[in-house]
Amino acid sequence: MQRPILIVVTLTLAAALVWMLLFWQPQDEKHATIPLQATPQGGDFSFDSYRGEVSLKDFRGSVVLLYFGYTWCPDICPTNLSMISAILDEIPEAERVRVQPIFISVDPARDSVQRLKEYVEYFHPSLLGLTGDLSALAEVSEQYGAAYKIHAKQGDDNYVVDHTADTYLIDTDGKLAKILPHGTDLEALMAAVRELL
Repeated sequence: MQRPILIVVTLTLAAALVWMLLFWQPQDEKHATIPLQATPQGGDFSFDSYRGEVSLKDFRGSVVLLYFGYTWCPDICPTNLSMISAILDEIPEAERVRVQPIFISVDPARDSVQRLKEYVEYFHPSLLGLTGDLSALAEVSEQYGAAYKIHAKQGDDNYVVDHTADTYLIDTDGKLAKILPHGTDLEALMAAVRELL
């Protein structure tokens, strides 16, 4: 009598384990997948920086590397900004002056222009940190096909922001030229930048 019960319990546990391994996915809000907002078109924008208002059109003649994120990001933003910094360090000075990396924070509640300045310059002095009001951020992120979701609860300053992790390459005429996904290796990123110079 004991043996059949043990067999049934063992088979039930084994079936539950197989189901968990094959089908169950945890609902982790911290790293949710976000679909693209729209087909990327690119376009001009103006946001605040520590040195005043900055527009994309200010950088005509330069290749712009555009990235959306936030300064409290634990891993993805630092990884991508480190890659951008590595590119800037590898490119000869004559070319580097024609490359402008821009980091747009989608978390204006916590990311002041001064905090952005300190954050981006930690990675490279050429990096420029921008932010603006939520409606402008939503409009520009949609232009570029980026997406983000702020998981803030009232009274909680320790929250995460899910966001796309692509790097947007904008050519010297201010047109969106390429979108490079997170994880693009340094050589491919460098080649894409050089192609636009």
